[in-house]
Amino acid sequence: MLLTLRREILLPDCTHGVLFRDGAFECYTLEDTDRNLDTAMSWKEIMEKKFPGETAIPYGEYEVIINQSNRFKRLMPLLLSVPGFEGIRIHYGNSAADTSGCILVGAVRDDKTVLVSKYAYNNLFPMIRFATEHGKCFMKIER
Repeated sequence: MLLTLRREILLPDCTHGVLFRDGAFECYTLEDTDRNLDTAMSWKEIMEKKFPGETAIPYGEYEVIINQSNRFKRLMPLLLSVPGFEGIRIHYGNSAADTSGCILVGAVRDDKTVLVSKYAYNNLFPMIRFATEHGKCFMKIER
């Protein structure tokens, strides 16, 4: 399965996007500020532009697995090998205050939030879990 996150609205304090599952619209996303990081950059370049807890992950493609989240105390999607970041998950939440580099999902969005987030997450999680149990799941983040 391929999840494609297309970042659409880049604001000073958050980034709105749209998530597609194998090319079909799935939900909206919200991330921290896009600082134009890319996986082609060196680790040093990423770290120089990154503000911890306030920066969206680099553009690129990542494998997604399901594992136990120590923070949330449940199984959740985790993006692997994100340069300069650790513990990047897809989860529910409403505003940039609810993420530290992670990707929030929601069924509705407004100026600086995603809403109906648990609903969107609860629809997406089983699809990711099925994909990881029967093959692989990847997330591509693009402009």
